[in-house]
Amino acid sequence: MTWLKAFSERVLLGQRGALYPWAPVFLAFGIGGYFTVPEEPSAWAYVLVALLIGVGGFLLWGRPSLFAPLIWGMVLLSFGFGLAGGRAVWVSGAVLGWRYYGPVEGRIVLIDRSASGAVRITLDQVILERIPPNKTPTRVRVALHGPEARPMAGSTILITAHLSPPSGPVEPGGFDFQRHAWFQELGAIGYSRTPLMLLEPAAGGALISQARYSFAAFVRSKIDGENGAFAAAIMAGDRSEMSQATIDRLRHTNLAHLLAISGLHMGLLSGFIYAALRYGLLLSPGLRHRLPIRKTAALGALFVSFFYLLLSGGAVATERAFIMAMVALGAVFFERRVISLRSVATAALIVLIWQPEALLGPGFQMSFAATTALVAVFAALRAHQIRLGPKWLRPFSTLFITSLVAGLATAPVAAAHFNHFAHYGLLANLLAVPLMGAVVIPAGVIALLLWPVGLSSLGFYIMELGIAWILAVAGFFAALDGARGTVVAPEAYVLTVMMLGALFLVLWRGRARLLGAVPMLVAAWLWSQTTRPDVLISDTGKLVGVMTEAGRALSAKSGSGFVARGWLENDGDKRAQEVAAKLWGEAAAVAQFALRHARGKAAVATADCAAGQILVVAGKLEREVPCLVFDETRLRTTGAVALYFEVDGLKIKTARESTGRRRWNTKEARQ
Repeated sequence: MTWLKAFSERVLLGQRGALYPWAPVFLAFGIGGYFTVPEEPSAWAYVLVALLIGVGGFLLWGRPSLFAPLIWGMVLLSFGFGLAGGRAVWVSGAVLGWRYYGPVEGRIVLIDRSASGAVRITLDQVILERIPPNKTPTRVRVALHGPEARPMAGSTILITAHLSPPSGPVEPGGFDFQRHAWFQELGAIGYSRTPLMLLEPAAGGALISQARYSFAAFVRSKIDGENGAFAAAIMAGDRSEMSQATIDRLRHTNLAHLLAISGLHMGLLSGFIYAALRYGLLLSPGLRHRLPIRKTAALGALFVSFFYLLLSGGAVATERAFIMAMVALGAVFFERRVISLRSVATAALIVLIWQPEALLGPGFQMSFAATTALVAVFAALRAHQIRLGPKWLRPFSTLFITSLVAGLATAPVAAAHFNHFAHYGLLANLLAVPLMGAVVIPAGVIALLLWPVGLSSLGFYIMELGIAWILAVAGFFAALDGARGTVVAPEAYVLTVMMLGALFLVLWRGRARLLGAVPMLVAAWLWSQTTRPDVLISDTGKLVGVMTEAGRALSAKSGSGFVARGWLENDGDKRAQEVAAKLWGEAAAVAQFALRHARGKAAVATADCAAGQILVVAGKLEREVPCLVFDETRLRTTGAVALYFEVDGLKIKTARESTGRRRWNTKEARQ
């Protein structure tokens, strides 16, 4: 214990006053631990968690100690693990166990668009034919590929649809959609090619949803075309009328964050309302000396932000943005420093306690990476009394540094999750973001204030000018050669190591913080050494991808589009599925693979192979063959498969090995 005491005296005491920002880091470690374990924790694991929290609380109660930070770390780790497990139980619901085709009845709670551009509806209060309520999913999501429909949120509809359980990762180590769907309470997903039938109009219980989509329609009636769709997206969170081409242009120029109602929008709105109320109240001699102006303005801005949260649909990103705005406005109300690492840490703690699963999403990671980096950089500039040029230049230099720092902080996260980066993203943001803050958001607020007197068109006209500029900037840069770069998807641990190094660099006091650069460099090197699978097999056996010198060759030019897109993106490949399929004949003939793929009833019935070959069957193989087989029966157990041809033989990785046997993917684990 002597060395531990010496460590506490020499290291932890030197960090006194700067340890609070580490609290969400340790909480995140515990949450991440829950999601990392290969088997669903037993009841005894939670008993141990409770015991550790209890022991930690006892040691901390009224006993000042040099070891208090270490004890707090243990408590937060344990609490995070238990919190994530409890959340997984809280959102538990039935998951469809088979493919279903038939009538689907439910109430529309969300309208959006799929990656292919199809209108997509999410239903609750679901009724499925011949399926008892206890086995009916809490929510289902259906993409509408039939006649053009204008579904209204809150209405109860009937539709004939194909439904299936949420699928697992498209490849081992890939994004786990089953886990994602579990925490969204989605028990089935599917599509429909038939018209929907209205059973019951939206009732009073869905007033907020009705108001949201009615407001979005009102905005689009004032601003035509893509500009109006963009305005509805940022004001009401409704992207259902935006074209996929516009969304792609925004993504390829790193401007897609302007669509999500997140920290930028909530910050601009709350800041504008706060400033307007504060200076408006100061103009009144009767109120100037009677009211606490700043506190009153902060409460008013908080109220408007909460209304914006409700109106925009309460998406995860919007909830997170509201929490951050609430912490900032609360700091104003309680006369604390608004912009500090403690404020960021408080917001992170609230978000993680409210929704532990948010830790795994790019939204949480990018938001807090950008915010933490910006606070740290501007604090360093302030501490070293570095001025950003003459007074007239400071707004521009501040904008440049903000865009640069936020871009650098979020680039690794975006590249790891989305496998691409925007070469002209910094320039596009420098030209577009100022218009968002100075024109678009204020004009939208003014339009709403003028609406009761019939003059909202004036505000919307100014808003449209700003939006037109933003979309023009996106279109210009997206059209340039090399606008979009691609990267190979890293192993899951690479981004974790990189972020830990960055956090140590930012949060630790003293010169030792420079050691944080070491894990960042190691993570970058590991990323550069990433090896993609030689062969990928989908969980249905309907698609196979073989890596060649010209890129991955796919066995089908259509079908399994989501899987094909995922594989190519993870390869860092921009090609479309039909282009990649042209290489298949050449790739399948490569001797080292000796791969055969049987698709279709006739091919499955006659599928055969020789010893040493690999046979993939998009169905059930009914007979014995002398080769390695991946058919429907085996793939149902393994999920997607990755094959690596190494010097010492064939290496097989399966999706089930990477996801483990968890509550969201195994029926037995839900018991």
